[in-house]
Amino acid sequence: MIVMKIHDLAMGPYPARVRIALAEKNMKSRVQFVPVDLLKGEHKTPEFLAKNYSGTLPVLELEDGTFISECTAITQYLDTLDGHPTLTGTTPLEQGLIHMMTKRAELEMLDAISIYFHHATPGLGPDVERYQNKEWGLYQRDKALRGMRYFDTILRTQPFVAGEVFSMADIAVIGGLIFAGYLDVAAPAECDALGAWYDKMQARPSVKNRVTMSDKATA
Repeated sequence: MIVMKIHDLAMGPYPARVRIALAEKNMKSRVQFVPVDLLKGEHKTPEFLAKNYSGTLPVLELEDGTFISECTAITQYLDTLDGHPTLTGTTPLEQGLIHMMTKRAELEMLDAISIYFHHATPGLGPDVERYQNKEWGLYQRDKALRGMRYFDTILRTQPFVAGEVFSMADIAVIGGLIFAGYLDVAAPAECDALGAWYDKMQARPSVKNRVTMSDKATA
């Protein structure tokens, strides 16, 4: 039975994070995806802002009318619903490390790539991108490249971003690399550990199948 809705954009890099988490938890059948057209600015309408003040995707809508936004918060909620978290840590140490590395992935790479997209490329188009600062966008692109180098050093010494197990920190880095790929921002050539890790992650069913054919048809 579907008891939750996810307001998202099927091909979006931030929505990808929640879609991967849902697949890892085997919960996709419990969710109805509600598409939001960013190019038309649907995420900035009063109706959508009532769901999420920040005007960003994705947003989780619960059966009782509660809305949860921000990928980390949504993942935390989904991961602990069954009482057996697999993505957010089971001990205080694991939880601390996973949240730390997730935040670093956001600050140093994913959000930086997003700023580059919105400021130094056409972004979502003139009807949505009302202000752009190209210099700031290019600076953030370079920050993202530095972030890739950082995660490359991490993945030279351990199999996953936060340690020995796959977690939402890995999902955040995957989201960043998905976004970078859309914008042809390649990881520095020397980041071979990051590249090898990402190849493995792309073969993971939850990553590979995050977007269905029906999603593509309506994207």
